Amino acid sequence: MNKYIFKFALLIPLLLIFYSSLSFSQTKNTISIIDLAGRKVEISQPVKRVVAIGPGALRIVSYVDQFSRIVGVENIDKRYTIGRTYNMAFFDIIEKLPIIGQGGPDTSPDPEKLIAVNPDVIFVIQLLDKGGADKLYEKTKIPVVVLNYGTLGTFDEDLFKSLEIVGKVLNKEARASAIITYIKNIRNAFSLKTRYIADKNKPSVYVGALGFKGARGIESTQGYFPIFTPLYIKNVADSLGKKGSVFIEKEKLLIWDPDIIFLDLGNLNLVKDDFSKNPDFYKALRAYKNKNIYGIYPYNNYNTNIDTALVDMFWVAKVVYPDKFKDIIIGNKAQEIYTFFFGERGKNIYSELAKSYGELKRVNLEE
Repeated sequence: MNKYIFKFALLIPLLLIFYSSLSFSQTKNTISIIDLAGRKVEISQPVKRVVAIGPGALRIVSYVDQFSRIVGVENIDKRYTIGRTYNMAFFDIIEKLPIIGQGGPDTSPDPEKLIAVNPDVIFVIQLLDKGGADKLYEKTKIPVVVLNYGTLGTFDEDLFKSLEIVGKVLNKEARASAIITYIKNIRNAFSLKTRYIADKNKPSVYVGALGFKGARGIESTQGYFPIFTPLYIKNVADSLGKKGSVFIEKEKLLIWDPDIIFLDLGNLNLVKDDFSKNPDFYKALRAYKNKNIYGIYPYNNYNTNIDTALVDMFWVAKVVYPDKFKDIIIGNKAQEIYTFFFGERGKNIYSELAKSYGELKRVNLEE
């Protein structure tokens, strides 16, 4: 018996070493990701404290993880902003969190304020390139993960990669995957219904009053408008052969004379003011004569509100292709989309947008 006790006693130190090493590997587990700057970043798990800086970084994190681990926000988000939907959904939390920097597309991260809230990871968009991210890590010793939306207002692979990275870092891979699938399914469903409609059977469409570095009037448009392209809209501005923001002469709009006009409701006041000064111009347009002028919500606010862009897309589809999308009730669809992205906190966003901008409906320039 003593022999067996002796042998077991010899095993005890080995067992202690084994369980100690096992415990260490569990508490000090790390993952590696390649961020959107091409950097390999090692992040200790589990991540419990998070900050997100730069245009739209906080939005992407909120889509994946709501605000459960956010420990500080940029000053730019301390003011309630209609149209910046994550700010609308979580403002009661945002206003109580410490400030980690000024925020804005032309600012720099504040290492001292970031260190002060002791995050496990820093997500960043637009403010830093590869070298800048490395320097911020050197100053803070906090893992820095660079994300990207891709082209403003679109749903390209950089956005999906960013969602995947946030999901992996925060152990919310299933949620990130669900978001990506949701966006792609909507886009694919639109494509299947619209891509084979012959151009001769489509109305011509113009979108105006799009904000670009400030408020703009009806002359501000976009070629290959991001929420038009998945719907294969016959956008008259595409004939200019330019992607992105374009400013046209009003006479060009008279020449195009589109069947349908959409106006950014964020700048509708400018169009109405212009109408009061130049009513004959507007009254000469086919879209005005046929009461085919409609509003859409501004969806770019500190980068792209993916949720609102999808809402606009459903609304545009219903207006342009009424036979194919007649079953869509836009208020219900908007509530569904905002609730998907923000949970119960999203259920009132559409009604708040409607109070500020008006509902998605036909626009009367004379009101």
